[in-house]
Order: sequence, then C-alpha cells, then structure tokens
Amino acid sequence: MNNQHIKSDPEIMSGVPCFRGTRVPVQNLFDYITGQSSLSDFLEDFPSVPRDTAIAVLEAAKQHLLADALAS
Repeated sequence: MNNQHIKSDPEIMSGVPCFRGTRVPVQNLFDYITGQSSLSDFLEDFPSVPRDTAIAVLEAAKQHLLADALAS
C-alpha cells in the first residue's frame, strides 16, 4: 500500500493498514466514525495519530468514493 498517511507492513500488525508511524489500524477510525463516537473521541483514544492525518485519510476515502460513483 503506497500512501503518505497509511502503511501496510507484514511486520506491523500482520500487514493490517495502519496510520504511518503507528500501530493504529485505519479501520479503527472508520469504526469510530460509523459508530457513536466522534473524530475527537478517536483522537483522544489514539493520541499517536495526528488530527491532520486522520482528516487527510477521511478526505482521501471521500474522494475515492466520489470518484467511484462518477465512474459508474
């Protein structure tokens, strides 16, 4: 996986995509957002993830989703 904010390394968390420089799976962010927690809750629980990085990942996911919708 080639992304400036996300890294997948078989030596870290068995290759689960994590925020670069952390052991925090990106899936955790989406679980928080789709659950009853906020971005602030996520950032409080995972202080190793910078706010701007979490927002950049959410923006990238949004752009990907919109691009896929337009291509359909």
